[in-house]
Amino acid sequence: MNSVAMSPSDSPSSTAALLATAQQVFVPVYQPRALVLDHGRGARLWDRDGREYIDFAAGIAVCSLGHADPELVAALHAQAQKLWHTSNVFHNAPAIELAAALVAASGFAQRVFLCNSGAEANEAAIKLARRWATQQGRAPERRTMLSFQGSFHGRTLATVTATAQPKYQQGFEPLPAGFRYCAFNDLDAVATALADGSVCAVLVEPVQGEGGVMPAAPGFLAGLRALCDRHDALLICDEIQCGMGRTGTLFAHAQDGVVPDVVTLAKALGAGFPIGAMLAGPRVAEVLQYGAHGSTFGGNPLAAAVAGVALRRLSAPQLLAAVQRHGATLRRGLEALAVETGVIASVRGRGLMLGAVLAEAHRGQAGAILDHAHRAGLLLLQAGADVLRIVPPLVLDEADIEQGLARLAQALRTYRAAA
Repeated sequence: MNSVAMSPSDSPSSTAALLATAQQVFVPVYQPRALVLDHGRGARLWDRDGREYIDFAAGIAVCSLGHADPELVAALHAQAQKLWHTSNVFHNAPAIELAAALVAASGFAQRVFLCNSGAEANEAAIKLARRWATQQGRAPERRTMLSFQGSFHGRTLATVTATAQPKYQQGFEPLPAGFRYCAFNDLDAVATALADGSVCAVLVEPVQGEGGVMPAAPGFLAGLRALCDRHDALLICDEIQCGMGRTGTLFAHAQDGVVPDVVTLAKALGAGFPIGAMLAGPRVAEVLQYGAHGSTFGGNPLAAAVAGVALRRLSAPQLLAAVQRHGATLRRGLEALAVETGVIASVRGRGLMLGAVLAEAHRGQAGAILDHAHRAGLLLLQAGADVLRIVPPLVLDEADIEQGLARLAQALRTYRAAA
C-alpha cells in the first residue's frame, strides 16, 4: 500500500498535505485547481487558508441559491433528524411533495421519476423513449435517439453516446447502438434525419452548456416540436444545466413557447444536494410501469426535502426577475471587458448562463485564463478551450457582480502580460 509523503511541518489537514493526499488517492479523472475550498456564504467562498473568492461557477451551475443558505440548511437539518433513507419499497412525504410540486410547476408533466443526477435523469428518459417506441410496435432499428453536435447529456455509456462530442466517447467503444447526431440549430438537417421514420425521440438542450454556452436559435425548438409531431417522435428537453431559473424562467423551454414530452432536471434542483428528476407529459406518463426502471436512492428524503425548498424559492417571480436583471448587467460588463482587453470576442447565453467567447488570438487559452482568475480571487468555468463559462449562484447581488468583473479584469490583464 502506498503511503503519502508528508514533511514534518505539514499538519495532516494542511492545504499542502491534503493536496498531496488527493494526488495519490483519487482516480485522476479531474484536474482541480490547487486549492481546498472550506466554506461559503451566498456567492462567496473561502479556502482552508482563509482566502476569499467570488463564485461565478456555482459548482457547475448547481449551487443556485448560493452557499450555506439558512433555509436550505434548516430543511436538511430538520429532515436529518427524522429519516434519511427508505428506498422506494416505501413512501416518504418529502418525495411525494416534491413530485407534486414539480408536476404543478411544469405546466405539462403528469408524472415524475426521481433519481440522483443528471446522467440518471437522461438514462431514464432514453429508456422511456425506447420503451414507448416498443409499445408503438416499432422494430429496434426504428428506436433511434437523435441528439446534437456540441451536446452533453452525461457520462454513462448511453448518455455519453447521446453526447455528440467525440472527446467524451473515445476509448469507450463499442458504444451502444441507436444514436444519431445533427448540427445544432439546423432544422433542415433534423428534417432529413427524421424523414426515414427511424427516430423515436429528439434529445436537446435549450442552451448547450458544455458545448460552449450555445442557445437554441429563435424558432429552433418550435421547429423541433413541429417535426417531432409530424414524424411521431418524442421531444425531450435536457434542462439539467439550463433549467430551474438559470436562464431567467423556471424552465428554459418556456422562453421558446414549446411543450416537450419529457424534461430532465438535476443540478440546481437540489441547490447543491444531489438529486435528479425526469418529468413525463401525458403522452408518455404511463409508459414505465412496475419494474421497468428504478433507483435505490431516488426520492431520498434528505434530497427531496432540500429540493422542495429550492424549487419554491427558484419559482419566485422576484428571483427570476433578478436573474434577468443581473444577467443583463453581467453581460454588459463582459462586453465592456471585451472592448477593454481584446481577449473576448463576443458574449452569448441567457440569464445567468453566459459564455464569453475568446478572440481568435486567444483561442485554446480558457484554462490558462481560469488559472489567472482563481489567483485573482474569482472562480470561473470553461466550456471547451475557447469559451469562459459564467454560471454564478442566482442569488448574487450587484456588489458580487461588480467585484467579480473587477477580478476578471485583473485576471485578463495578468494573462495578457504573461502571454
